[in-house]
Amino acid sequence: MKRLPAVLCGLLIGAGLPFLHAAGEDTSTTIDDAGYSDVAVFTSALQLIRQDYVDEKKTGYHDLIYSALRGMLAELDPHSQFMPPQDFKGMQDDTRSQFGGIGITVTVRNDRLTIVSPMEDTPGARAGLLPGDQILKINGNWTEQMDLTDAVRQLRGEVGEKVSLSVWRQSTRELKDYTIAREIVKVASVQDAKMLPEELVGKFRIGYVRITQFNEPTAQELSDRLDKLEEKGIDALVLDLRFNPGGLLNSAVDVCGEFLPPDQIVVTTESRDGEVRPPYRTPDTGRPHRTYPLAVLVNGGSASGAEIVAGALKDLQRAVVVGETTFGKGSVQSVIQLPDGSALRLTTAKYYTPSHDVIHEHGVTPTIRATRTADEERLLSISRKAEYLAPEDRAILKDFRDTQLERAVDALRGVLIYAQRDD
Repeated sequence: MKRLPAVLCGLLIGAGLPFLHAAGEDTSTTIDDAGYSDVAVFTSALQLIRQDYVDEKKTGYHDLIYSALRGMLAELDPHSQFMPPQDFKGMQDDTRSQFGGIGITVTVRNDRLTIVSPMEDTPGARAGLLPGDQILKINGNWTEQMDLTDAVRQLRGEVGEKVSLSVWRQSTRELKDYTIAREIVKVASVQDAKMLPEELVGKFRIGYVRITQFNEPTAQELSDRLDKLEEKGIDALVLDLRFNPGGLLNSAVDVCGEFLPPDQIVVTTESRDGEVRPPYRTPDTGRPHRTYPLAVLVNGGSASGAEIVAGALKDLQRAVVVGETTFGKGSVQSVIQLPDGSALRLTTAKYYTPSHDVIHEHGVTPTIRATRTADEERLLSISRKAEYLAPEDRAILKDFRDTQLERAVDALRGVLIYAQRDD
């Protein structure tokens, strides 16, 4: 019997499999129970490929093992993945709010590579890509044959190089082709901090701030923007999480800490055996939390960290949530680095709101439901990049109204009026 290469021995031992045993020992039952026979099938197939496949350049152990790991993780769920060293580095760049690409967040939905949200002031947003667009091809390659990691790798690349996309837009039933040059994408995750106009809010001073994703600097960026709004004397705040695809869990928890007292449970997680892990609690920032009335805007593009924030603030009766039921991506991905610099992103648990409502595949239900048509969603996304539109193209926004924002303002005005009467 041929000796297996050292890398495979390491895999077997690392998996807790009884790879070595004493001569003459009866291992038929224990080995089968441990999955040894299945691992033997894998190694036999690996050796056959190396021995007989027609293109010897494709039969190196490194490439074959990496391919097997990609397939293994992709079969688990759309969010688990194997990341070679360069992809793991790209993920780390994401969390620092800087990377090279076209600036879109994608996921797999109904077996289609789907845009969750184009990031603000990025090549993808300027080109006109919209949430819900299905990417059928990248550089001429069909995405149905790619896992999520491969798709992200092809979307990213050298700055200045172009990537071509074929996109199906379900709302208008159009097939569109785009050619977009990659840029260094530096994304400020807190956008549009401002006072809402008097014609919308009346006599009250209501602030507005939008979080596009949750990264390392998000909580500090939000704190700085809120400080400036408070200098103007705001009475209430609208926090817009629409089309926010999520990001770092700790960042989402820290954002909750801006509006909740220290040591407040924001989210709990449970593993597959029902084990409840230590809950995530708001930090002690050393200063008072913000107590003015709060409304949170969400829609079907609000996912993961955005759902944690909305769910916690709703459950704890700290905010009124306005909009539509969120995406429903409430699973925990643990990132585990491997010895060669690659990593596994592995789904290890599910998120639960403080009242123990499950987020995964259910989403967060708004307190006040305010729906939008697909065309209205498209116009909202377009309105956020109006500065990039030609004057003649801005005409489509002439009669546009953000009715969800209007409902949030109405709710806050009601709270403020009630508070005045109570005084």
